[in-house]
Amino acid sequence: MTAIPTNRYVVFLAISLAGLWVDLFTKSWVFDWLGMPSGQVYWIVPGYFGLETSLNEGALFGMGQGKIAVFVSLSLLALLGIAYWLFVKGYASDWLLTIALGAVTAGILGNLYDRLGMHGLQWNYPADRVGDPVYAVRDWILWQANDQWRWPNFNIADSLLVCGAIALTWHAWFYAEPAQKPQQTSSAP
Repeated sequence: MTAIPTNRYVVFLAISLAGLWVDLFTKSWVFDWLGMPSGQVYWIVPGYFGLETSLNEGALFGMGQGKIAVFVSLSLLALLGIAYWLFVKGYASDWLLTIALGAVTAGILGNLYDRLGMHGLQWNYPADRVGDPVYAVRDWILWQANDQWRWPNFNIADSLLVCGAIALTWHAWFYAEPAQKPQQTSSAP
């Protein structure tokens, strides 16, 4: 096993915690400002980029709506896998993996916080759910192309997950594993 420099723990934790903080802060700020989802959009670049609150009880593109226990379990499993891979198997010795998985961890934690209902929101619609706790991810970034094409709303945690995944893919394609040194055999006379 490769010894892991202390600075890798620091970098991983700094990226994970900073990303988590930015995600939770921005979600709280936008939801406090715009409120629960209502279709109201605050345009930054009209027709292309704006802020709109939405709640997603599923995952990517809204798949798996209502499968909260599944997504919480997968999130916890992913967090354990990342910690094991980086710090037990020693992959934190690689800078890019440490940074990428720090971003992924921040994204997982930010969305896990929401899925566990830790934000304290309550449903204001539909009638049969009014007042129930919200166990859904808070999304607020709207990106579209003049009503012709609209990407599902997302948040900073989602962005961190995507950036981390891109960095991991880059690493897999372009970074070779260090070559193993051939074992020398002694040829004693």
